[in-house]
Amino acid sequence: YHPAPLSEKSPTDTFVVEVRALYKLPVNYSIASGDEKGYFIINPSNGIVRTSKDLELEDFPVNFKVRATDSSNAAIFNEVEVKVEVIDENNFPPVFPSSLLEERLPEHSPATQIVQLKAQDSDTGRNGFLTYGILNGQGLKFRINETTGILYSTAPFDYEEEPTEYQVVVYAEDDGIPEKKRGYCTVVIKITD
Repeated sequence: YHPAPLSEKSPTDTFVVEVRALYKLPVNYSIASGDEKGYFIINPSNGIVRTSKDLELEDFPVNFKVRATDSSNAAIFNEVEVKVEVIDENNFPPVFPSSLLEERLPEHSPATQIVQLKAQDSDTGRNGFLTYGILNGQGLKFRINETTGILYSTAPFDYEEEPTEYQVVVYAEDDGIPEKKRGYCTVVIKITD
């Protein structure tokens, strides 16, 4: 048996799996081995396995054996393995060191690197894997490298003919399960004469 993975936040008494033995007489179900830390309980009459306490991610996967025993003769039994996996919840959103940055860019600069943004995520694995993007495009005058977080201008600016200040909202997004989380940073870009 390999039931659907459980969330690390599954409450006590969460349904895990129903083990069923085909036998002409009633059987008693029990956990025979493999669940040393006592994460699971089984209903002896119907074979339904549930969690018995909070799950600690680092202890999983757990492989345990369920035994079905003839209710009138303990010498007659069979065992099956159950493998339970637990998924790491996406607990934290990405966070930028500052939610507001100010950068200066001289007019007539060719397309250039403005600033490298770096967010932190306290999750591990894919829950902490970040990509960067721009929330508001500002007329496509800016772009960001989704991997490195480097913000670029895409063309020169004219101090006299165009706005002298731009607000670019950048986000960092994790690859979290079950849902992705985002953090934001506003970069104020002042064009200088």
